[in-house]
Amino acid sequence: MTYLYLKAIHIIFVVSWMAGLFYIVRLFIYHVEANDRPESERITLQRQFEIMQHKLWYIITTPAMAISFLAGIAMIWVNPSLLSMNWMLVKLAFVFGLLIYHFMCQSIMNKLKHGVFTWSSTQLRLWNELATIFLVAIVFTVILKSAVDWIYGLTGLIVFSTVIMSAVKIYKYYRLKGK
Repeated sequence: MTYLYLKAIHIIFVVSWMAGLFYIVRLFIYHVEANDRPESERITLQRQFEIMQHKLWYIITTPAMAISFLAGIAMIWVNPSLLSMNWMLVKLAFVFGLLIYHFMCQSIMNKLKHGVFTWSSTQLRLWNELATIFLVAIVFTVILKSAVDWIYGLTGLIVFSTVIMSAVKIYKYYRLKGK
């Protein structure tokens, strides 16, 4: 029964973590695009985005990541046989990638806070889709519990990634065309 409680907590906080990751990058995009506004408007917008990013990151996203991580560790502690399953090792590899993504987002946030704009809004839109790719890969790995059929899984992930990235490029084309 303990395992199921931990699993429920894990899922709830993974959902919160992912919501925070999706939204933080949207805020980065708006923060960067504020540079195209007149100075007084730009300053006001960027200050507001810094406040929103800080609260989202430190009140929701990072605590949700920490609780997700701790609940996941506790699930393995309660059921160590999970580590002998290939699908779990694949999932943990994707989770490691998602953790790297998380801390890279924190780095982007800190740079924006100090007025360092190294990413364009288009690059950030593409970056935002990487979290979606991690989410899809993790969910399919956990639900199907298959780490064996790499050809279909990898092909599907590549096709999905291509569709997502193409959608971002098409959106940019129509957004710029409408200006």
